[in-house]
Amino acid sequence: MTGKLYLVPTPIGNLEDITLRAIRVLKEVDLILAEDTRTSAPLLKHFGVDKKVYAHHQHNEHKASSEIVRFLKEGQQIALITDAGTPAISDPGFYLVREVLKNDIAIECLPGATAFVPALVNSGLPTDRFIFEGFLPVKKGRQTRLKELAEEPRTMIIYESPHRVLKSLDEFIVVFGEDRLASVSRELTKIFEETIRGSLAEIKTYYETHTLKGEFVLVLAGKEVKKNIKNYTEDEL
Repeated sequence: MTGKLYLVPTPIGNLEDITLRAIRVLKEVDLILAEDTRTSAPLLKHFGVDKKVYAHHQHNEHKASSEIVRFLKEGQQIALITDAGTPAISDPGFYLVREVLKNDIAIECLPGATAFVPALVNSGLPTDRFIFEGFLPVKKGRQTRLKELAEEPRTMIIYESPHRVLKSLDEFIVVFGEDRLASVSRELTKIFEETIRGSLAEIKTYYETHTLKGEFVLVLAGKEVKKNIKNYTEDEL
């Protein structure tokens, strides 16, 4: 009888955001795969999870997946977690999921924390249609992708590292225009959580004199969103 791979979201900041089901699964599986065992150790200890933990990250994912598939075929129950959030969302996991499915082994993905959902809902921008871009290319292909997004009518969600936020805002102003509505959330669920909303120019001005630390999620209005969005009814958006 084959085992099962569980994809288990972990808190992106506040430990209270883990689900009861996630804690139960982590306690019941035979072993846990973690993006960084040092990062996951305090979390697992906090919730009383005492299991074997192996590193599974972007540098060993391809090599390790075949062995993990073998473990699953032997009947072991395995959980995959990342440093924060849902596995495979801008984190390791996609390749392993694909290999497990190729071998007709069951996968169960638990619902849970991910940074882009609260950032989107909290932005005040349309949520009925949106695209998730994750991290844009740093160099090769970046300008091409930005030009494509300039015509995108749906709300756009982009992850960015703190040391690139100002540069990215400068690029966005050039490509999308300084009046394009946007929202920037950082340190979601943590003590210093904040969300800044306004035009790209206004947000750029704010971050020129304020803290650039933590995890950033940038949400941009699609091409057709009106500047006076708060004055429009839901049917008009």
